[in-house]
Amino acid sequence: MTAVLLYGAPAPGLVEVPAGAVQVSPLMPGSQDLAAIADGSVDAATVLAPGGTVERDYVLAQALRVLRPGGSLLAFAPKDKGGGRLRKALEGFGCAVSEDARRHHRFCRAARPAEPRDVDAAIAAGAPRRVPALGAWSQPGVFSWDRLDPGSARLIELLPALKGQGADLGCGVGLLAARVLASPEVTALACVDIDRRAVACAEHNLDDPRATIRWADVRQMDEVGLDFVVMNPPFHDGGTEDRDLGVAFIGAAARMLRKGGVCWLVANRHLPYEAPLAAAFAKAEVRADAGGYKIIEARK
Repeated sequence: MTAVLLYGAPAPGLVEVPAGAVQVSPLMPGSQDLAAIADGSVDAATVLAPGGTVERDYVLAQALRVLRPGGSLLAFAPKDKGGGRLRKALEGFGCAVSEDARRHHRFCRAARPAEPRDVDAAIAAGAPRRVPALGAWSQPGVFSWDRLDPGSARLIELLPALKGQGADLGCGVGLLAARVLASPEVTALACVDIDRRAVACAEHNLDDPRATIRWADVRQMDEVGLDFVVMNPPFHDGGTEDRDLGVAFIGAAARMLRKGGVCWLVANRHLPYEAPLAAAFAKAEVRADAGGYKIIEARK
């Protein structure tokens, strides 16, 4: 029996997690899959609850499913990112909840009831599925899970036919990659994302032998010699804007490209990527600037 599961990033100073706790967050490459753990096989679970309602309920329901009857659940979240709704969510599953607050977070403790309510429905609502609006597989919690985000749509619209070997950094469920693979001159495409759920959906969506789909942190990759990179770099970490993420993606793209290789990226207009692009590439030009997004072509 597993002693403790940890979902979400470690939170030093907020919660005490025993040494040896098993990480099950989809944003931690190499961690276990919460959905694959057996019913009633876990003594305790600590959950940094996601902010989205459907994703949150899915994670809480999965945690209750894997806990043994009477097993302990600690769920916490920032007050302004769903913490105020945690108690009600757990009570909806039939849990008796004790709650406290500190350091701008809400903490809810509960024991798994013998028969939790509505767990199966919450798991079904948050599970991967084919989304008609996308014509592709996706899952609540994945970036822009039920619609094509406007930045990616703009890049897909303007992207020229590429050729050779390349990478889609932060590929999501694979919509931009599908556009890249429409070019017969593309010989190989590495599709990389830090979200296991996105990677699993991309595996459904990209039925092409040229595509290799990887669950990894782009910042830790060591590929070199690529002909092209495409990307819509993230700039949020845990819901908080972090411009260094986009800068790290720009640095990673430059390291991966051969001399003369090209990077196509989309970014929100307000993001100050011009200086890191100038430092990492020989040439960078804005090819379009409309609707709050800029499309940039950078050549090494």
